[in-house]
Amino acid sequence: MPEGNGNGFAVETHDLVKRFGDFIAVDRVSLEVTRGEIFGFLGPNGAGKSTTIRILCGLLEPTEGAARVAGYDVRTQPEQIKQNIGYMSQKFSLYDDLTVEENIDFFSGIYGVAEERRPERRDYVLRMAGLTERRTSMTRLLAGGWKQRLALGCAILHEPPILFLDEPTSGVDPIARRTFWELIYQLSAAGHTIFVSTHYMDEAEYCHRLALMYRGKVIALGTPAALKQSIESHHLLHLESADVLGSMKALAGRPGILDTAVFGGGLHVTVQDPPSAIPQIRALLGAQHIPISQLEAIQPSMEDVFVAMIEQEEKKPQ
Repeated sequence: MPEGNGNGFAVETHDLVKRFGDFIAVDRVSLEVTRGEIFGFLGPNGAGKSTTIRILCGLLEPTEGAARVAGYDVRTQPEQIKQNIGYMSQKFSLYDDLTVEENIDFFSGIYGVAEERRPERRDYVLRMAGLTERRTSMTRLLAGGWKQRLALGCAILHEPPILFLDEPTSGVDPIARRTFWELIYQLSAAGHTIFVSTHYMDEAEYCHRLALMYRGKVIALGTPAALKQSIESHHLLHLESADVLGSMKALAGRPGILDTAVFGGGLHVTVQDPPSAIPQIRALLGAQHIPISQLEAIQPSMEDVFVAMIEQEEKKPQ
């Protein structure tokens, strides 16, 4: 489908604001997403990710600021935007009382797929989703992972250049999540721009670039590697001991130890200088008779990055 006269970006926003009464759901968000990019929107529930996506899909009008999708203005050209995007929410937007094939046929009509192309697109979706053998199954009987892939297939029936996925892996098992991301990579390789929101920190690693969103604001923006490098001054140790809570108490407020946080079955300890902190920690826990099974310097994960960024944000004057 033809795209508007944009400047080469698939999605761009400038100081985007959305207020609901006195509540600011989206707070001056500025983004530029290049064509063919997998762009991640990372943040906890309630951060403003879904509201931003609904504005970009032409479903909500912004209170202030500007945004263009596929070159079209979200305020004045929402219908053109809807013709150039696919949208999938965590609810999957499927009709449980229809069969797999009937859902595909229904959305083919909704998205205006040409009559002569519908059989070809139907077969493509069935193959992509692995549902060829289940084409006559009632949708309500499908497992979460199958529904997820069917919903993705229905969202791309009209071959949109831009795909918005709002928390698409919420509520499905880890294997289904991994399979779904393999499909996302295939779509990106085929030239689609993917704008995906998630609160799963591990999924951020799959994105080309991502924005970290908190309380309506974008608090960090960049590649996963660049965001990790941005907190290199936060030296991290991974500590596993026989008493996690006891270890936290023993380390709290000690010189050179900046922070401790539970991570999995152990602790991530933020320190000023790992070579001096490691023997210090061993001595402190030894004095409390807490055995240590593992203590080593590590690279920060995206979860560490997000926690560090939120802490920085909380320290800013409101």
